[in-house]
Parts: sequence; C-alpha cells; structure tokens
Amino acid sequence: MRKADPSDPETLMRWREVVLREVFSIPAEEPMGDLLAANRAYYRTALETGAHIACFACVEGTIVGCGGVCLYQEMPSPDNSSGKCGYLMNIYTLPAMRQRGVGRAVVQWLLQEAQRWGAGKIYLEASEQAYPLYRALGFQDMKGYLKYQGASVSVELR
Repeated sequence: MRKADPSDPETLMRWREVVLREVFSIPAEEPMGDLLAANRAYYRTALETGAHIACFACVEGTIVGCGGVCLYQEMPSPDNSSGKCGYLMNIYTLPAMRQRGVGRAVVQWLLQEAQRWGAGKIYLEASEQAYPLYRALGFQDMKGYLKYQGASVSVELR
C-alpha cells in the first residue's frame, strides 16, 4: 500500500476518472471536464488539510487498486460519542486483479487510517458484487437512512 500525497494529483485524477466512469457508467467519449476539475480542487484541499486520505495498492511497483477515506466531524451522539466519521470511497481494483485480496487490503488500510484518526463511525456505499467483502470485514447494513433526490427547497418564515 502506498499513501497518496498532494504531489500525486495526476495519478489520483487518473484513478478517480476510472472509478467515476465505471461506477456511474459514463462512456469514455463523454467529457467530464467540470466534474474532474471539481475533484482536482477537492483533492488539492482535502489532502493538504488531512480531511481525505487516499492510497494505492501496488503489485511489483504497478498500481492495481485505489481507495480513499473522507474524514469529517458530525455532532456527537450515543452511537458515535466522538462525532468523528470516516466515509470510505473510491475503492477500486483493476478487473484483472480482482479476487486476489487487493480490495481487502485497500479497505483494511483505510479502516486503520480512519481508526487512527479516531473515527467512531465508518461507512461506505457498496456495489452488489462487493457486499460479501465488506460484510466479511465487519460492515453491516445501515437502516433508517434516506437520500434526498427532490428539487430545491424554498422556505418562507412567517
């Protein structure tokens, strides 16, 4: 495992584009200029401040997988008294290297980093094919969460 640092922007961006295109089924010919620019700005800030930790899985010096964890603070609660959270994301293994422990190593490394930071809640979104791996590592379904997909809201106070 190799920790990414702010001097790795092009490598991070190449892998981020691969992940975005596969996860969101974005065709190779479709431009992603604005989205990639926003991701580059995110990495520039978040890696410097420590709000994001990214890594590369390497086999014989070649990157074969990647992942990241967004670290943030929410209001402390009974199920997370520190309020520190880690959101695992961008976990990806080259298709030819899947089922060889690469994804497991990436997730374990990211879990260790999030725990070292003090995260009391660590979660992720998963593809169906990755569920067995995540469950084997101790992840459980999160009940009671909804994602807002509605239009902009305008509030008038009286």
